[in-house]
Amino acid sequence: MEDVAALVEVSRDRALRRWASSGVDNDSDGTRWVQAQQQGWAAGDRFGFAVLETQPGSVRAQLVGNVVLKKVTSGKPAAEVGYWTAAHARGRGVAARALEALTDWAFDAFEADGLERLELLHQVDNLASCRVAQKSRYDFDTLLPAAPPSFPRDGHLHIRVRERLKSSRLLRTG
Repeated sequence: MEDVAALVEVSRDRALRRWASSGVDNDSDGTRWVQAQQQGWAAGDRFGFAVLETQPGSVRAQLVGNVVLKKVTSGKPAAEVGYWTAAHARGRGVAARALEALTDWAFDAFEADGLERLELLHQVDNLASCRVAQKSRYDFDTLLPAAPPSFPRDGHLHIRVRERLKSSRLLRTG
C-alpha cells in the first residue's frame, strides 16, 4: 500500500494508459489495484511484483514497473506474463530484466504443478513490448485477432518454454 501514490503518479503517463488494461486515476483506484494484486496472491492464480529501483543516497526505492504471472492453474501447462514500465525508466532494459527474473521464478516455483510454457501477449502496434519479448527469449508464435474491449487491436503471442536441457548439457560437457 505504500506504493499507491507512486502508482497513481506513474499511471498518469499517456503511453502507459494506452497499453494498460486498467487505469489508476486516484488513490482509491490505486488502493483497489493493490488489493487486486493481493487477492491474486491469496488465490494463488495471479502473482504481481512491483519493480523497484534504489537510487544512490535514497532511503526509499522508486517504483519503475510491474511484472505479473497470471492464469496460473495447477496441472495446466501454460500461464501468462505481463509487465509495464514507468515512463522515467523506459529504454534502460528494466522490463526485460524484470521479465527474465519473473520467468525464472515462475518456472522454478511452478515446475511441480506442471508449468511448461509462458505466454506473452501484446498489441501488434506495441513495438516496445515486442522488443522486450525478443530480448527475454519469448519467441513469436502467432498473430491474434482483436478481442475488444480488453484487447482492441490485433496482437502478438510470444511463447517461452521451460528449458529442460540443463542436466543434459552438464552430462555432455562434464
